[in-house]
Amino acid sequence: MPERFKIMLIFLAPVLLLGVIYAWGLTIPVPVLGRSYVVRIDLPEAGQQLDLPEVLGPQDMTRPLVVIDAGHGGPDPGAVGPGFQEKRIVLGLAKALRDRLLEEGGVRVAMTRDDDSFVVLAERAAIARELGADLFVSIHADSAGEQADVRGASIYTLSEAANSQAAARFAQRENGADVINGLDLSGQDEAVETILVELSQRQTAAQSDEFASLIVREGEGRLTFHPQPRRKAALAVLRAPDVPAILYEAGFVSNPAEAQRLASREGRENFASTMASAIRIFLARNAAAP
Repeated sequence: MPERFKIMLIFLAPVLLLGVIYAWGLTIPVPVLGRSYVVRIDLPEAGQQLDLPEVLGPQDMTRPLVVIDAGHGGPDPGAVGPGFQEKRIVLGLAKALRDRLLEEGGVRVAMTRDDDSFVVLAERAAIARELGADLFVSIHADSAGEQADVRGASIYTLSEAANSQAAARFAQRENGADVINGLDLSGQDEAVETILVELSQRQTAAQSDEFASLIVREGEGRLTFHPQPRRKAALAVLRAPDVPAILYEAGFVSNPAEAQRLASREGRENFASTMASAIRIFLARNAAAP
């Protein structure tokens, strides 16, 4: 057997093995610290219609809509600390915010998940956009590994570089058949589409930054923030070009005291009241804007 063919077999064997496993519908045990765990996640088929969540609150469609996204869920626990899982903590925070907004009235609310289910990452922002949301709030928690003293919340908005990349991808994907922030993109060539989408993305980014600033302002003396609470990153859940969005890292599950506080009733209520206040101020400002 030629030497080159032997080398090729070495590289192709793992790929062929995975192909056979996939074709037979088998699961792959993953060893973790001497134990084997099997994780199976059913992903939606390409092109499948989104399973949109129920919209709660007023029936008046002119009322603003806030989509709340509790990160992770199902077989994906997110960050893990002693006795705590991110997916459970953030679901509690998300439900508390939903309940506060509905109790105060005047705002429609939808959640990407309201139980321990798994939602594909790309679908989270797509749900907000499909529903025509006025604001998207994704809630997460962090881990600092063995550094148990690290604490504090952070608010992420989309980075400028990611804005441009997302605009180009969105224009290419939509193929000139969409309306963004009131701009009709149909009939435009690819270069013009990308420019129009990027302009819309910049407007949305400015609104997202405004909302992030309101959270810090309203949370002063009520929430514990990281020394650098405002951050930017190329996060997939923030890439909708026409829905203002933030990702709120509520704290660190690796810090037992902070995790306990976030999971407590008092912690959930502090979060919900602060976030609801920031949301209402943001919605009022943007409703009054020309």
